[in-house]
Amino acid sequence: MVKPDGVQRGLVGEIIGRFEKKGFTLRALKLFTPSRELAEEHYKDLSAKPFFKDLVDYITSGPVVAMVWEGNGVVASARKLIGATNPLNAEPGTIRGDLAIQTGRNVVHGSDSPENGERETGLWFGEGALVDWEPSLKPWLTE
Repeated sequence: MVKPDGVQRGLVGEIIGRFEKKGFTLRALKLFTPSRELAEEHYKDLSAKPFFKDLVDYITSGPVVAMVWEGNGVVASARKLIGATNPLNAEPGTIRGDLAIQTGRNVVHGSDSPENGERETGLWFGEGALVDWEPSLKPWLTE
């Protein structure tokens, strides 16, 4: 997901481009402002943290771009593309290393496991929202 700060800063195209250039397949894309209920459910594992309310306020403060990407090792690879949660610790060349300055405005969210990816896809998109297609470049990307 491109978070509200990434949308406001006009970084959506660049972020999508990084995933496309890596060779992942876009299965779903949606621009909208999340409800408080959706944000609280999405971040429920952080609900006991002192920053939870601020996090929910931030993620619901404006539009986000929710996406579903598919490909070999997509979750592990996306975590590397995105970079460390704290942009000050993110490597140059990562999205956060190149585009973000502080944790509270770190531009993107990525699922931390395939299981969470499936859970988050269900939350953000619901049943039947993924587009089933195969890029013509696929044989040039994977064996």
